[in-house]
Amino acid sequence: QVQLVESGGGLVQAGGSLRLSCAASRSIFVFRLMGWYRQAPGKERELVATMTSGGTTDYADFVKGRFTVSRDSAKNTVFLQMNSLKPEDTAVYYCYANEITFDYWGQGTRVTVSS
Repeated sequence: QVQLVESGGGLVQAGGSLRLSCAASRSIFVFRLMGWYRQAPGKERELVATMTSGGTTDYADFVKGRFTVSRDSAKNTVFLQMNSLKPEDTAVYYCYANEITFDYWGQGTRVTVSS
């Protein structure tokens, strides 16, 4: 069983930055895809950013130019650097990993952006 543990959420003012971390309990190279989703109150979970095992990244339009996904394979950790945060970025952020036939999710970390 794979575990994904997020950290780094918190309260920040609009325009500020946060870096989320997702530590996996095994090598991240076994995952075809890793990334981040978020869910705001009263809304559906939505894709934020992904990274393939080969390092290709993809971003939702609403975070392009502001968020960056990266990884440290030696630490089995994926990061989400979030800059120029907006109040509408307020949500619970979830780490995600796909191992072909199975999806793994972290427990989520809450990000609150005040105006």
